[in-house]
Amino acid sequence: MQPRWLDDEERAAWLRLVGVVELLPGVLDTQLRQDSGLSHFEYFSLAMLSEAPDHTLRMGALAQRTNATLPRLSHVISRLESRGLVERSPSVKDRRATNARLTAAGWDTVVAAAPGHVDAVRQFVLDPLTREQLRELTVIGDALLARLDPEGRMFGHVIERPTD
Repeated sequence: MQPRWLDDEERAAWLRLVGVVELLPGVLDTQLRQDSGLSHFEYFSLAMLSEAPDHTLRMGALAQRTNATLPRLSHVISRLESRGLVERSPSVKDRRATNARLTAAGWDTVVAAAPGHVDAVRQFVLDPLTREQLRELTVIGDALLARLDPEGRMFGHVIERPTD
């Protein structure tokens, strides 16, 4: 079978998406490290815990929501634990599972980091777009996530998917 090469319009769109995918994480990571002493992944992990009931998630669920492997997540949670931001404990419902819970210090940290992070998201992603482009980005994101994450494991808890 012959590859379906990209035409000029597809290539232009693809290269721009690659540029965003490659550059945006570094920009967000730099802002968070400078302002809060957190990596973007650490902040994202804390934010997912901050949104969970009782600020607690099983490690497996947190791994899904952060798109991390359990070993990577465990390493990051260990670092956050050593800073007093998260604590781990066996699940009451299933002793084989481990829960991660945001501590009061973790809550204070994510609350303090959020304004600077939101400012960076606005500056580099939202503000350059018109409202119409923002709606288009949402539709585009839904279309891509439908293929990349059809079960909604990563953001299914916060993103409403169109039912078509």
